[in-house]
Amino acid sequence: MAKVAIVGCGAMGSVYAGLMTSAGHAVHAVTLWADHAAAMRENGLRVEGASGDRTVRLASAGTTTAGIGPCDLVIVATKAFDVAAAARSCAPLIGPGTVVQTIQNGLGSPEVAATFVDPDRIAVGVVGGFGASMRGPGHAHHNGLEMIRFGAFAGLPRERLEAAAAIWDSAGFRTSLFDDLGRMVWEKLIMNVTFSGTTTLTGLTIGGVMADPEAWRVARACAEEAVAVAAALGVTLQVGDPIAHIRGLGGKIPEARPSMLLDHRAGRRGEVEAINGAIPRLGRSCGVPTPVNDTVVALIKAREAAFPVAADPGTCPV
Repeated sequence: MAKVAIVGCGAMGSVYAGLMTSAGHAVHAVTLWADHAAAMRENGLRVEGASGDRTVRLASAGTTTAGIGPCDLVIVATKAFDVAAAARSCAPLIGPGTVVQTIQNGLGSPEVAATFVDPDRIAVGVVGGFGASMRGPGHAHHNGLEMIRFGAFAGLPRERLEAAAAIWDSAGFRTSLFDDLGRMVWEKLIMNVTFSGTTTLTGLTIGGVMADPEAWRVARACAEEAVAVAAALGVTLQVGDPIAHIRGLGGKIPEARPSMLLDHRAGRRGEVEAINGAIPRLGRSCGVPTPVNDTVVALIKAREAAFPVAADPGTCPV
């Protein structure tokens, strides 16, 4: 069995931790939230939803990486804006054979991680169709287990990438390995761009956005702009009709609320810059207009400007 550290053990990270622990791996959780860490230590971690209902005892749970030691696999599952601090904190977790997997929404996180971690150790990951949320400290819920994709960021040997994927497979996840990272990341990004901003602004679930004509009109336009930018950048999407693909995935988790919406409800800064904000930034560089994503980003940032600073948990502790 493997020794695994999950740096950024929020809702998604807790699902990873629960299933990997159930499979017999020694999982160490590092989380921003002290109450979540305390609950996991005292009562175990409960994960319920599409994978069943289980409560597991982790190898450790805390707010720093101190004392964990080198691991076989380090999963950086923080928000995009916390990746730099999280990657910096990974130094004591890295041994000769460690693989570091970055799993974030949006664009740019692997490049940030690579400023602190040897690029040849990094695997880029995208996941989707989980609909994960926290029900309370030490208690995570998820609606599905649809997509887990990994690829080597730079020179990570194929056999080490496969060994890391085998840890996920053993825990019941269905992984796919990709050589084309652009395709891998953008096929997930178009889903995030469609629903993250629109659910945040409307308060609707993914299914609610698809069912409401006006909300879907905005969501679809966000997606179409993202697809146009991908095409201008030379990214090949192999999903058939992108809009049909997005609706098909969304239809599998209609009750899900994306993490950006959940953060917004809690008065915390979300990842709008890394998700919807990536489309205008890249659109400007390749001459593709992106007025709908521009507007969505501006509205969300205007709302976030009113959030109390204390509501933002800040960067991952080092």
